This record gives sequence, structure tokens and C-alpha cells, in this order.
Amino acid sequence: MEIKDIQPNTGNIDLVLKVVEKEDPRSFEKFGKEGRVCNIKVSDDTGDVKLTLWNDDVDSVNVGDKIHLQNGWCSEYRGEKQLSSGKFGKIEIVEAASKEVFTNSAEMLGQQTGGVAENGAESEGEEGVELIKDEEVVE
Repeated sequence: MEIKDIQPNTGNIDLVLKVVEKEDPRSFEKFGKEGRVCNIKVSDDTGDVKLTLWNDDVDSVNVGDKIHLQNGWCSEYRGEKQLSSGKFGKIEIVEAASKEVFTNSAEMLGQQTGGVAENGAESEGEEGVELIKDEEVVE
């Protein structure tokens, strides 16, 4: 199944999706119980759609993850299709996003800027070392 094939008010949806955006989580209270909810935007080769995460799924799913929605539900909200795991569905992380950070931050490298590193080498202009001007997150 692909995003282009889903129809509002249908269940038993089985999709593998890439998480491309994540909104800030919100807290709610219903029937005296607290919970959390968060919308994410997911995509495949045929398009994108919003998916609602509930409670534990809010913290386990991140931008860049590849997820498998099993036995999901599609509803319609303000004219837009919206997926959720529903009562009987499940969201599984197939492939977690990479969280490598590349930096030349002296604090992160344990060095002083423009001084001498712990090993006695100069921290700027050292041959064979390319310094990056700003921090980058590579996903």
C-alpha cells in the first residue's frame, strides 16, 4: 500500500513511511487521565500525509526515522487525510535517523580556541585538519 492509495474512514492500513516533519507535542486530559499527542508529516514515493502520534509514540518517533504503520486508520480532518495507529494499530521504527554531529566547537572537542590542544598541537591551521565554521547536524 502507498499514500496515494489510502482513503478517509478506512482501516487496516499498512505503510512504510519516512518522517519528514514533527510538530511540538501537546498534553491533554481526558476522562481524568493525562496524555500526549503530536502530529508528524510522513512521506513515501507517492506523496505525504499527517500522522498523529499518541503517548509513548510521541517520544519514540523522530524526524528522519523510517517507520512501519501496521493496521492503521485514516480519518479526515478539515478536508485532509490524517493517519493514526488507532485502537488496534502499531507503529514500529524500521530505521532510526542518524544523529551524528560534526563540529569545531572547542567545548565539544575539549580544546581552547586558537590555543594549544591537549596533545600540544595547535588547534587552528593544523595541517590535515579542516575546521568547520558552524556546527552541522547530519541526518
